[in-house]
Amino acid sequence: QVQLVESGGGLVQPGGSLRLSCAASGSIFKIYAMGWYRQAPGKQRELVAAITSGGSTNTNYTDSVKGRFTISRDNAKNTVYLQMNSLKVEDTAVYYCNADLQTRWFTKRYDYWGQGTQVTVSS
Repeated sequence: QVQLVESGGGLVQPGGSLRLSCAASGSIFKIYAMGWYRQAPGKQRELVAAITSGGSTNTNYTDSVKGRFTISRDNAKNTVYLQMNSLKVEDTAVYYCNADLQTRWFTKRYDYWGQGTQVTVSS
């Protein structure tokens, strides 16, 4: 059993900041890439940012958040973070955490998802 639990969402004014956290727990052998996705009403889920197990030198961002969002991870805590600055109304969405991981050394890698956390940017 693996769980990904997100926290840190909420309501913020344009130009404000939020920090999302996602902690993975349960039967985990190794976590590879971790990432944040978002889905706005009526739109498809999109990748916001991702980070490999190598850490901060191996990240990628969707163009619309470059320079504003920063993804990081704490491997000792099996946790990934998303620091969101200069938030815009168009960042409003449900944000989902994703982890590519193995539960045992001999098992395949699978994608696991969190339950989502709402981020609303509004004045």
